[in-house]
Amino acid sequence: MTKQTISFSRKDPAKFFKTLNKRVNDYFKENEIKRTGNWTLYSKAIVMFALLIVPAVLILTVDMSGWLQALCMVIVGIGMAGVGMNVMHDANHGSFSSKKWVNKLMGSSIYILAGNDYNWKVQHNVLHHTYTNIQGHDEDIDAGRIIRFSKHSQWLKIHQYQKYYAFFLYGLLTANWAITTDFIQTYKYLKRKLAYGKLPSPATQWTKLIIGKIVYYAIWVALPLALGFAWWQVLIGFLIMHYTAGIILSVIFQLAHVVPTTDMPLPDEEGNMKNTWAIHQLFTTCNFSPKSWLAEFYTGGLNRQVEHHLFANISHVHYSKIAQIVKETANEFSLPYNEYHTFWGAVAEHYNQLKVLGQKPNLA
Repeated sequence: MTKQTISFSRKDPAKFFKTLNKRVNDYFKENEIKRTGNWTLYSKAIVMFALLIVPAVLILTVDMSGWLQALCMVIVGIGMAGVGMNVMHDANHGSFSSKKWVNKLMGSSIYILAGNDYNWKVQHNVLHHTYTNIQGHDEDIDAGRIIRFSKHSQWLKIHQYQKYYAFFLYGLLTANWAITTDFIQTYKYLKRKLAYGKLPSPATQWTKLIIGKIVYYAIWVALPLALGFAWWQVLIGFLIMHYTAGIILSVIFQLAHVVPTTDMPLPDEEGNMKNTWAIHQLFTTCNFSPKSWLAEFYTGGLNRQVEHHLFANISHVHYSKIAQIVKETANEFSLPYNEYHTFWGAVAEHYNQLKVLGQKPNLA
């Protein structure tokens, strides 16, 4: 599908989003609280950074067995995903703090997670949040030719087996960021002049990207080598860390968008979408484990994708409070509110969706 300008409908049935937005705003005004993070979020940030840093420091400073080192790197990977979901994500949406410099600082944590803030903001804030689940525009449902996430993408014979291999490939997500993805995205986004805010100069972006990668590899590769670890030990640890983080982040994302209850609509020939942007989000996103404290705590509220997509400028620590408002308003306007009650139930449904999308389409 060639890139085209997409316009969302301006016909909002009975002004759904205007009503919802007022109710959510009233919630914050009546309770006299800010829409950004609070001490709950800041405490979580400390926990997630500790999961990322403490096991790594222990490996470098304490003599331990190989199996214990491997376990520590699994915990580092858990922390890596945790920092990404709880700290970096909110910060790069501008919702971690009411202070811009704090958001910028916390958003820069992406550099120790193998990413780049410019690329992430374009892919996530611009493409994914604007064109959610629209084939050819939302890169988060584009896994190349190896996995088919949309019924609108080309079917290949290998896809009939994706229900078996997809979950194994999910672990490669952050490793791809570290090695190739950021360079490809920077070239592509700068060429298309895409930006979230002010477009950086090519020289500035390439310099930041290269320096960021040098710092990243200095921390996670050069430092342990300098401290006497063998190259194969560093490589195994690096892969364990990234595979753990990659599979966590990938699965959590797929449960929110690639399940039977979510739509993947396309624009018409003129580039017009059927629904308004807000209603489009209801059709293309899905919650899971809404009553699980662990899911709420660890995923940074990403188990509540409906609320996140409608109010990305609100910190995830408030999603559980505004969720009832969103759900009741959606029901009132006879609109969908997609939700799976458990994590494993959502995983099973994602597996079923992979299975369906892997079947050869009936072109008759």
